[in-house]
Amino acid sequence: MRLLFYFFILSLAVIVVRLFLIQILFASTYSADYTTTEKIAAERGKVLDRHRDPLAINQTKYLLYAKPQEIKNKDDIVSKIDENLHIGEATISARINETKDWTVVATNVEKENKEKLESLSIPGIGFDPQRERFYPEASLAAHLIGFVGKDEKGEQIGYFGVEGYYDRDLAGLSGVLKSERDLFDRPIFSGDQEKVAAQDGRTVVLTIDKAVQLIIKKNLEEAVEQYKAKAGCVIAVNPKTMEILGLSCLPDFDASEYYDYSEDVFVNWTISSGYEPGSTFKPMVMAAAIEENVLKPTDDFNESGPVEFSGYTIRNWNDKYEGKMDITRILEKSSNVGMTYVGSKLGKKKLYEYITKYGFGDYTNIDLQGEARGEFRPIESWYQIDTATHSFGQGISVTGIQLVRAFSAVVNGGYLMRPYVVKEVIDETGTKEREPQVQRRVLSERTSAIMRKMLVSTVAHAEAKWDIPKGFTFGGKTGTAQIALGGKYDTSKTIASFIGFAPADDPAFLMLVVIREPEVSSWGSETAAPLFFKIAKELLVYYNIPPDR
Repeated sequence: MRLLFYFFILSLAVIVVRLFLIQILFASTYSADYTTTEKIAAERGKVLDRHRDPLAINQTKYLLYAKPQEIKNKDDIVSKIDENLHIGEATISARINETKDWTVVATNVEKENKEKLESLSIPGIGFDPQRERFYPEASLAAHLIGFVGKDEKGEQIGYFGVEGYYDRDLAGLSGVLKSERDLFDRPIFSGDQEKVAAQDGRTVVLTIDKAVQLIIKKNLEEAVEQYKAKAGCVIAVNPKTMEILGLSCLPDFDASEYYDYSEDVFVNWTISSGYEPGSTFKPMVMAAAIEENVLKPTDDFNESGPVEFSGYTIRNWNDKYEGKMDITRILEKSSNVGMTYVGSKLGKKKLYEYITKYGFGDYTNIDLQGEARGEFRPIESWYQIDTATHSFGQGISVTGIQLVRAFSAVVNGGYLMRPYVVKEVIDETGTKEREPQVQRRVLSERTSAIMRKMLVSTVAHAEAKWDIPKGFTFGGKTGTAQIALGGKYDTSKTIASFIGFAPADDPAFLMLVVIREPEVSSWGSETAAPLFFKIAKELLVYYNIPPDR
């Protein structure tokens, strides 16, 4: 008994000494961290239209995985999986790699297919839930919304449109769960547990109306097919506030299946691509000349024929010349020769100043990812011919949203507004509404009123006869611009456009229609303008706008 007692005392002493060495003298050598950290994913915020109808939400799908070592009859299991998922037996067989302990067979599996496969009790396969972005309206507002993809780490991230621009707001903040675990990765009951809850993303409410989007896209699709065009875009805004009412470009994409499309399709042409505006640029130059009091709408001008500038000859689009006429007639006839006269009266310095004031060559700061600046040469690099060509929209590159913003300033009383697509942001603290933002004033109310009348006259006296809704007064301007390739203009390829507003005295909407490379007719008056009035007719009914005459 005494020997046994001494043995236990000695054993206890050895243990105490050993613990003293491990925990006190050599603690850094023997230290171990049994704390594991898990990420708690935040729920991504929704994207809604102005009436709170969903445009981008989240839904649960499933990842199908396999444990090849547990699979006995591979061919039979592959056949059963393909009967439900239809992704190809060869593909499934290749993914169930016998050299691996665990492998992914399929992602984005619908709940219905998951339940069918689970009912078969197939050994060696299982499911993990995944939260995926879902776009219930498919491609209806693709270029406005963008899509959610993966970054290099496999994490969700927004690309293009609202998903890209508001990614931080929509993504929210991930939470963290820290816990002490044993060697078998089980929580230690008496260990430290720390949890920081995830903060879900904010919901954003857009300025657009799903019904307006549908009207625009339906008519645009028909027009692109009818005119055999390469592409087309329509953007509608409230010219007083510059809130986007609807925007659609073709070709577009289904955001839920973005991986099936080429990257070129993701570009929102109205904000990311520059083009020469042609005659739709003329009202801005005319307004600048009236604002500077160098011209009045009733002033006379003698259009006797083509004009020469630095060895270059400038002609009208139809090579016809009317002789004596007033300044308003220059817009009605879309006279290039007449606009060179307006540009010369305004002068090089003032023309450059107003191009800058209108915001061309600079960002509009619209809340969409991927905006381009457009471009034009600095005034130090201008030749005499540049003052002439810029006055009728040639030699300058603009984006659609820049043109819409500047044209809105011409008709809304002279205010250059910041365009925006998000109306409200909703989080746990409540709803924050976005207010219209004036960037600067470009024109006086007097000039704006004069320009509205001139643009109404331009529509009323247009050579083409359009199907204009009866009882309503429209103002607007056509444009046909040749596409520059390799430093030269390709006469066979044009960008046809029309920009207009209604009702004329108090515009409820302003809309730009652009048809790129139409084959049936190259003229904006024969392609873009008819589409404009077709859409406008439906918008007048939808918004219940009363006739103004």
